[in-house]
Amino acid sequence: MTPPESSCWFCLRSQPKHEHLVAAYLRQFNEITVFLPRVRFKRATRRGAAWATEALFPGYFFARFNWRTSLRLVQHAHGVRGVVHFGERWPTIPETIIAELRQSVGENELRTISAVFTPGDAVQIAEGTLCGLRAVVSHVMPGRERVAVLMGFLGRQTMIEVPAGILVKEGEGRAEIL
Repeated sequence: MTPPESSCWFCLRSQPKHEHLVAAYLRQFNEITVFLPRVRFKRATRRGAAWATEALFPGYFFARFNWRTSLRLVQHAHGVRGVVHFGERWPTIPETIIAELRQSVGENELRTISAVFTPGDAVQIAEGTLCGLRAVVSHVMPGRERVAVLMGFLGRQTMIEVPAGILVKEGEGRAEIL
């Protein structure tokens, strides 16, 4: 089954962590429209909390093109591992799905996952002398600048107040935004 003669949305595979480079390359061609939904979130690093940006679907992004006239160009673009297909079947993504994704992540193709803490959230301290320790949010202080966390320390539970900016939610990921 071949796609229709007009332009359709297809799912493309790229090299890992190179989605943004491949998308930028394909955007140079007028006959190809690219949609790369990404998320931005805080991640714990050795140097403390840092903002990270990743593809919403790691290793995949979307492109709209005419299958008959542009398939070879897309398939052989630097960094493209292929257009997702199943044997002779080349599935297309409905325009409504792309529109819903665009609405979810915004027109700039980037959705920031904010670190809004609520009591009971599992967190990790990403900076300072307590870097790497895990805790549970007890309560958020006025102005959301400080957070009281409960952590196991020296064999007992201790409540401490820390700046909200040094905390990273545990298990925060892409699946939670949709």
